[in-house]
Amino acid sequence: MLIIGIDPGISGSICFFQDGAIKDVVEMPTMIEGKKNKKQVNGSQIFNEISEKIKNMDKKNIKVVIEHVTAMPGQGVTSMFNFGQSFGILKGICSAMQLSVYFVRPAKWKKYFNLINSEKDASRTRAIEIFPYYSSHLSRKKDSNKADAILIASYFFETYKKEE
Repeated sequence: MLIIGIDPGISGSICFFQDGAIKDVVEMPTMIEGKKNKKQVNGSQIFNEISEKIKNMDKKNIKVVIEHVTAMPGQGVTSMFNFGQSFGILKGICSAMQLSVYFVRPAKWKKYFNLINSEKDASRTRAIEIFPYYSSHLSRKKDSNKADAILIASYFFETYKKEE
């Protein structure tokens, strides 16, 4: 089974995880929006990344797991709207590709990995501990979003009960 773990949002990542191993992790494809050089997710590139990885695969063996994040206190209206837009684009792409989509709340997967109330960078440390062979890809502080996508996919792999 291929699990596609997604940390949504402009600075998120997409992890391709198969049979308990990381196959690839890509930063969320983005593009410039408007005159102010603001970024938005690049839906067509997301589609291309996923399509390339799943070609010749039976879609029944592919599970997409998206972190289900909601509004946070103090977050600006514009940034929340942009985040919701990214989340919607991801859901739409996966639906159009007829892939099974699951959602996991941050508290659920973070509790599983003992990351509740820890620093953002703790997920990077945890991912390196579990997947040391991938540590060179998680060397920068900003790679914590890649680590989140990895742990989301790993959480699903370890807790998902096969549908009989």
